[in-house]
Amino acid sequence: MSKKNLQQLVDSLSRSSKHFTKSEVECLIKLFNTLVAESRNYFAAVGFDCNVLRDVLYRMFGMMDDIMMDRVFHTFDTDNNNRISVEEWVRGLAVFLRGTLEERIKYCFDIYDLNGDGYITRDEMFQLLKNSLLKQPLEEDPDEGIKELVDTALKKMDYDHDGKLSFVDFEKAVRNENLLLEAFGPCLPDIKSIMAFEQKTFQETCKL
Repeated sequence: MSKKNLQQLVDSLSRSSKHFTKSEVECLIKLFNTLVAESRNYFAAVGFDCNVLRDVLYRMFGMMDDIMMDRVFHTFDTDNNNRISVEEWVRGLAVFLRGTLEERIKYCFDIYDLNGDGYITRDEMFQLLKNSLLKQPLEEDPDEGIKELVDTALKKMDYDHDGKLSFVDFEKAVRNENLLLEAFGPCLPDIKSIMAFEQKTFQETCKL
């Protein structure tokens, strides 16, 4: 990429990803190019695949849950072509690292809405919680404990009492109690991971 083309891309992404400065966007583009080069994938010209993002999520943010990592990939991959482009990478990270409450509410809802039908159903809650909670070996039927958690979540968050969570339900619940943002599993990085990633990306490996 020529210097002129890089600058045009930086300018464009800085406008659409308002949480980053131009120099930070340039650093993220450089990291993206490094990840693409390391992947040595036939499709690298259009971005990198799920395995590359999963590796980033594991190494840099300590994420280990398979469902969550796949769902994060899905929320980044806005055009659904199974590749993360540089534009999707920067815009995705803008919400992932520095999103407003509104942006994070939408992001988490999209993560938990496994089939994309606009609702977090009882079955989806069960699947998410079963996957993210540690199994207790002394429990005779661990599924019963998960079902109780699902019932508790619905009582607390299902404002229209239709047995599932719409975006309106989820948003209202989170605004009333922010801790419910990641009610069905950790899908956002913690502050420590964010600070380490930003220091490494913006200061150590990208001296402008």
